[in-house]
Amino acid sequence: MVKVNGDFTIETITTKPIEGQKPGTSGLRKKTKIFMEGTYLANYVQSVFNTLQEEKVPVQGGTLVVSGDGRFWNPEAIQIIIKMAFAAGVARVWCGTKGLLSTPATSAVIRCRGGKGYEPFGGFICSASHNPGGIDNDFGIKYNCENGGPAPEKLTNKMVEWTAKITELKTCSKLPDFDLSKPQLFELPNGKSVEVFDSVADHLAILKNCFDFPCIKKLVAHPEFSMTYDSMSGVQGPYALRFFEQELGAPAGTSKNAEPLPDFGGPSSAWHGHADPNLTYAVELVKDMGLNKEGNKVSTGKPIPSFGAAADGDADRNMICGSQFFVSPSDSLAMIVANAHLIPQFKTGLRGCARSMPTSAALDLVAKKKGIPCFEVPTGWKFFGNLMDSGTSYFPGKETYTPFICGEESFGTGADHVREKDGMWAVMAWLQILAKKTEEAGKLVSVEDVANAHWKEYGRNYYARYDYEGVDKAKAEEMFAAMEAQTGKLVGKEFPGGLKIKINDMFEYTDPVDGSVSKKQGLRFIFEDNSRIVFRLSGTGVAGATVRLYLEKYEPPSGDLTQHQFEVVKPLAAIALELSQLSSYTGRDAPTVIT
Repeated sequence: MVKVNGDFTIETITTKPIEGQKPGTSGLRKKTKIFMEGTYLANYVQSVFNTLQEEKVPVQGGTLVVSGDGRFWNPEAIQIIIKMAFAAGVARVWCGTKGLLSTPATSAVIRCRGGKGYEPFGGFICSASHNPGGIDNDFGIKYNCENGGPAPEKLTNKMVEWTAKITELKTCSKLPDFDLSKPQLFELPNGKSVEVFDSVADHLAILKNCFDFPCIKKLVAHPEFSMTYDSMSGVQGPYALRFFEQELGAPAGTSKNAEPLPDFGGPSSAWHGHADPNLTYAVELVKDMGLNKEGNKVSTGKPIPSFGAAADGDADRNMICGSQFFVSPSDSLAMIVANAHLIPQFKTGLRGCARSMPTSAALDLVAKKKGIPCFEVPTGWKFFGNLMDSGTSYFPGKETYTPFICGEESFGTGADHVREKDGMWAVMAWLQILAKKTEEAGKLVSVEDVANAHWKEYGRNYYARYDYEGVDKAKAEEMFAAMEAQTGKLVGKEFPGGLKIKINDMFEYTDPVDGSVSKKQGLRFIFEDNSRIVFRLSGTGVAGATVRLYLEKYEPPSGDLTQHQFEVVKPLAAIALELSQLSSYTGRDAPTVIT
């Protein structure tokens, strides 16, 4: 314990609204230099505190979690937030060691840390997720509520209202900066404190309740099994070292790029600092697993691990590979749900599952066979959170859907142990499934074995996403408006290959738990054979707009299940370009990224 005689004199600073502080689906993201300018960060943080106080959230005398993914300016931002938190009346601030917490670990800390758990009223996560880090790249911040999940729209809307009318900031400017380099407790006057704690411990503890670690450890020790895990110089490094090499006994070096760096490796890294676990950016993992960026097999000249995975900058996303075999996130979600009975967390069975609307319908087929509800929600983890909190004290009297598994096609998978997507959970789920199947079969069962067995039972949803990044936002919005104007008018229209449109609409979601309505969540073109084309404007970029195009073609169990997904969806891509006239609006003939 370190006693600090801090001066809690509150300084009031005059400010004025700053435009462009409306958060996207995963918080407020801008270029780092914008956050560093003047009071940009402070304006947003104060707007959050004002909203919380207005909504009677117990900020006064409460506990707040503040940490981030370690990107550039993360340490400085945390110190600013701590001083503003005390000015707002917070009594205790909790920070992960070195200011580091993965996004799912932050949720775990909010929900589980402390005597009985649920002590914090919420937390700030300084992260821009998979976006590149560095002074010339991106920074972000989001607020998570007392359930550990992202603030719902009704709360973020009020935060935005405050950003447009804010006139003053409050901070305890005379407080010193706190040393976050190691676990320690700073005891301050009047019962206030800053506690720096082990970043990994709480997440590890909660996942030990989800999985059978001794069983997985036997798989890791299997003479034919080997694995590699790439943290891409993001926040997951310390977690990977603790989980895989210390707890599960994997050989030293299993966890690659395990030192968190403020630029996630920067231009000199194979992924150029873009810590995004997909075929395009997870360059080292893809090569190690004997694949190329199209997911095709290539020779490596060295032994290929039987299992490989990667995380993004804040560790909420995951990528799963077998030896020369890539599992799409949509398939990964469906396969985990299909094998949920092998995971101790779900020993009583699943009561619900969900996917984001753009995610393939592979999950729907599994849910139908299992006889459990399957929800199609807008993109954004907060929508899953409502379903997971249904029937609890947050929404008493509502149907209970937990135990629950959910996921997004953007490499995000999770369950009801936290209220964020959890990249480590997804990897552990796969290791648990492989461990149990290997134990039952008496021989090593591979990722490819699991996938092939799944497709033979359920059929295969061939699927791909095309990203058109950095397009002119006004032109993109004009393109979407033109497509929306055709809503319902294209039913019956035929295209080459016998494809006939059954539905063309703008997806709208009425939340079955709180009754809220989310409009304009993406354009859908659904064909009579249930093939799909979906267009969406991403809410996670910081410059221009990102147009996401999702393509899906279903093949039944009796069909050809061995084709390459990118080849199968090419005819749908041609139709999508015709429907959208994307090239005319954006000047783009080819996507930036295909996953």
